Amino acid sequence: MRTETDRTEARRPWGLAAFLLVALCAFVALGVWQVQRMHWKHALIARVEARVHAAPVAVPDDAKLTGEGARDLDYLRVGIAGTYEGRATALVRAATELGTGYWTMTPIRTAEGRQVWINRGFVPAGTTREQAAATTPAGEVEVTGLLRPTEPGGSILQSNQPGADRWYSRDVKALATVRGIGPVAPAFVDAQVEKAAAVQGLRPVPGLTQIHFPDSHLSYALTWFAMAAMSAMALIFVWRRGQWTA
Repeated sequence: MRTETDRTEARRPWGLAAFLLVALCAFVALGVWQVQRMHWKHALIARVEARVHAAPVAVPDDAKLTGEGARDLDYLRVGIAGTYEGRATALVRAATELGTGYWTMTPIRTAEGRQVWINRGFVPAGTTREQAAATTPAGEVEVTGLLRPTEPGGSILQSNQPGADRWYSRDVKALATVRGIGPVAPAFVDAQVEKAAAVQGLRPVPGLTQIHFPDSHLSYALTWFAMAAMSAMALIFVWRRGQWTA
């Protein structure tokens, strides 16, 4: 004969309780993961800030730029000297705080023969490649800027069209291939300061590198923890209700 305790246990919402318990554990795990991500993001921001304001160093060799530690070189402040190859200048679509226009990409050749693409800066919409190339200073140039990884393929919305000389990302290998300039470093430099002979007229505006890392992990973590708390309260409620209705 079943006792009152047996009937109470039989009426408890075991299935719903199990679901709520699993949800509670999942929400807590997601909240903890977001807290860990937040600490990682803050450490990344601190490292990048230190790189951006550090004394410039030489551009790392190609092996380092393509090796396992390449990500740690992003936004590294570098200095490079050489002569620009103005004939190879290319324009890459850009949207900046100054409006829409183009990045002026021109390769620099060092005394050792190494070629590195330089983003000399922003020029407004309507600028032609010939006009941008005409801004290239002659003679020795010294550039200080931030190292950036190549951007193969195009932007999220549009693919590069090398055949039509339309560029939506700074794909250094494709740019070099179209311009026929030979091997280049697998990265480019966003110019901050350019020391060169003065050029009259249009000048690209350097120093517009956007350094932005989304940091919403705390709000996400609070959301997950709030959902965990609601799951816990719902679990308590349905369990007690099972006792009341028994």
